[in-house]
Amino acid sequence: MPAHLADAPATLQKSPGRGTALIVYGLFLGSVMAVITAPLGAVIAHRRRGRVAGWIDSHLRFQIRTFWLGAAGGALGLGAWQLLGWLGLPAAVSWSYGYLFFTACLAWMVGRCGVGLHRLLANRPIAHPESLAFGGAAVTLEG
Repeated sequence: MPAHLADAPATLQKSPGRGTALIVYGLFLGSVMAVITAPLGAVIAHRRRGRVAGWIDSHLRFQIRTFWLGAAGGALGLGAWQLLGWLGLPAAVSWSYGYLFFTACLAWMVGRCGVGLHRLLANRPIAHPESLAFGGAAVTLEG
């Protein structure tokens, strides 16, 4: 094997910003227990964007989009939840909606972080960081 190919994985693993992207994914996943970690991760991603290797920049853009889409979706969901309460519907309707909506949001965020971590640890960029779903990754339950 040529020397330049043998050193490629080590070079990619030492790419500037790889650790930052890893930390931001960790902060996003940590927001499941402590919500404040997600905004911290978004601030870090915003500040490092454009200062890292190109393939890692795709991860930072994906992370920033994950945060802002999640914040917008959470605000809309919270508004709809409040509206259900104002309409005078039984409490079970509001609570069921809230539980299902926020569980779906949590699954979406954890799924995006899982796909991002998988690609980051495999030294691959996010194919479509502007995606609303999982960055262009085919997500299946098969091994």
